[in-house]
Amino acid sequence: MSKFIFLYCSFILLQMLLLFVVASEDDSNSEVKIEVVFMPSECNQKSKKGDLINVHYDGYLAEDGSQFYCSRSDKAGHPQWFVLGVGQVIKGLDVGMVDMCPGEKRKITVPSSLGFGEKGKAPVPPNATLVFEVELYSVSRGPRSMEAFQEIDLDKDKTLTKEEVKHYLKLEYERTGTPKDEPFYEKIMADIFRKSDHDSNGLITSKEYNVYEHDEL
Repeated sequence: MSKFIFLYCSFILLQMLLLFVVASEDDSNSEVKIEVVFMPSECNQKSKKGDLINVHYDGYLAEDGSQFYCSRSDKAGHPQWFVLGVGQVIKGLDVGMVDMCPGEKRKITVPSSLGFGEKGKAPVPPNATLVFEVELYSVSRGPRSMEAFQEIDLDKDKTLTKEEVKHYLKLEYERTGTPKDEPFYEKIMADIFRKSDHDSNGLITSKEYNVYEHDEL
C-alpha cells in the first residue's frame, strides 16, 4: 500500500510540475506589454508566425530610457527584414509583433526573460527590461511555409534559385498593390539566401528552407 501511495503522490507531483511549466510559458508571453501607438485605417493582412516582415525598430532600456539600438542608423538605415516567430529576433519581439498591420506602430515592453536575460548582451545590461518602438512597413506571406516553397519552386525540382525567389517576391508585392524597383527585390533576395543557403551553392533546398522542421516535401 505504501508503494502505491508513493507512486500516486509522485504522479500528482509530476502533474503539478507540468502545469507549472505550462503556466510559466503562458505567463512569459503575457508579460510582453503591447501598446498600439498608431493604427492605419485599412488593414488587409496582419502579421503572423512565418511571415516575412519589414520593420524599423528602436530599442531603449526601461530603467533610464537610454537607447541601445536604432535600425535607422544600423546597416545604412534600411528597415530590417526577418521572418517572424522563428528566433531571428529576441522572443519578446517575436511575440509583440504578431497581428500587426502594415503601417501600424507599436510600443512593446519586453521583460528580461524574453529579452537578453540574466547575462545581458552589450550594451544591454543583465536583467534589463526593454522598450521597443516598432513601425511595420510590409508583410509578405510566409516565405518559409511549405505552401510558399511549392509556389516559388517553378520547375518543381525541390530547390529554389535566386531567379525563382525574386520572381515570387515581385508577384507578392504586385498582388498587394505595392510594386518596388529592382534593387529592392535584389536586397531581399540576397538577405534570404544569406540566411538560408547554408552551403553557399546558390540554391536553397527544402531542408534549408524549412525552418519549422516539418516533413520534407
